[in-house]
Amino acid sequence: MAAAASSSLLAAASSSSRAAAVSARRAPSASPAAAASLPSPSRASCAPPLRASAARTLRSRVVASAAPAMQPPPASRVSTVVDVDLGDRSYPIYIGAGLLDEPDLLQRHVHGKRVLVVTNTTVAPLYLEKVTWALTHNNPNVSVESVILPDGEKYKDMGTLMKVFDKAVESRLDRRCTFVALGGGVIGDMCGFAAAAFLRGVNFIQIPTTLMAQVDSSVGGKTGINHPLGKNLIGAFYQPQCVLIDTETLNTLPDRELASGIAEVVKYGLIRDAPFFEWQEKNMPALLAREPSALAYAIKRSCENKAEVVAQDEKESGLRATLNLGHTFGHAIETGTGYGAWLHGEAVAAGTVMAADMSHRLGWIDESIKKRAIDILEKAKLPITPPEAMTVEKFKSIMAVDKKVADGLLRLILLKGPLGTCVFTGDYDRNALDETLRAFCDC
Repeated sequence: MAAAASSSLLAAASSSSRAAAVSARRAPSASPAAAASLPSPSRASCAPPLRASAARTLRSRVVASAAPAMQPPPASRVSTVVDVDLGDRSYPIYIGAGLLDEPDLLQRHVHGKRVLVVTNTTVAPLYLEKVTWALTHNNPNVSVESVILPDGEKYKDMGTLMKVFDKAVESRLDRRCTFVALGGGVIGDMCGFAAAAFLRGVNFIQIPTTLMAQVDSSVGGKTGINHPLGKNLIGAFYQPQCVLIDTETLNTLPDRELASGIAEVVKYGLIRDAPFFEWQEKNMPALLAREPSALAYAIKRSCENKAEVVAQDEKESGLRATLNLGHTFGHAIETGTGYGAWLHGEAVAAGTVMAADMSHRLGWIDESIKKRAIDILEKAKLPITPPEAMTVEKFKSIMAVDKKVADGLLRLILLKGPLGTCVFTGDYDRNALDETLRAFCDC
């Protein structure tokens, strides 16, 4: 049976569940200037947005959680805390500049006396020493081990994952230990998967250091590795104890990696938050220039969107799948060109344009929405077409093993209606998919 998750059906279903499950709180030391005159969430979305009264102020709180929300310490550098409401597995996302200089934020989430930091050869020289200090400062009972993995998507495999297990076993870590993911999306996914599997589950913390990881992959508990035939086909849903986003880590991020992360930011606006998309259209130069207030808002708003969706659909039974706009095409590009040839956000950007093109061919969106999607991605200096190596048949063969295939039916996230709305469905004209693939591929 073709599955369709439209914005109206999802909104009706979720209204009978718990209340909107995200809170954005301004810490006492934070300045309100960065959030002034910023848009409230869209009401035209694939999920019920925050109530208008809650969206107008960072001081408001709409959380129904069995676990008490974590509060930042006095005089903290934390500018915002977004809570992911999952009952007794709820956790905070701390956002602010200089958070790695606040030992209490990490230490309060460490269980036991043993910690394993999982990082890579690029991030370790920059932040491993600082994170080790934060974990042990005035805390002599905690000992820290580390494992430094090679950097890159092509190493997100079983062989590299085993290095984490090897270090954990050699260090005789027990079930009270805590794994810490220090790096981008690849490190976060692998560390989380290792934590889910080691001794059948140990605690872990996410410290994302790329924009991609900060706005998307570190939040929501998706963990895993790639298979040669498909991206992220092996993994588990496993939530962290907290996500600590030190925005100063973006100072060392290459421009290409920054643009890659922006692709995921654009996604939230297209699928569920039209005012956020409009803000991006006006502020893209500021994001590319790394203006702190612009980046902080983009990260905060992205995390709020992600947290709200995850709280309603943790295991991706329908609503959460809408967060994968452009990803079915994008994952095919990553797999087909070899992992790492294109960054994830680059592939998602091209995939988003393909999804918008298909949506327009189906008559589901106006030409203007398709054009705005293309324009904003071009402004972000992202590709809007797949590489020449991708043929129609290569797309089809790889997409056939996508995680969103159900009973042999390829389901896609497509835009439908006004800006900020989408559907997750297998009920579409296959000719439109073929036409889109032919339009973007030479053969």
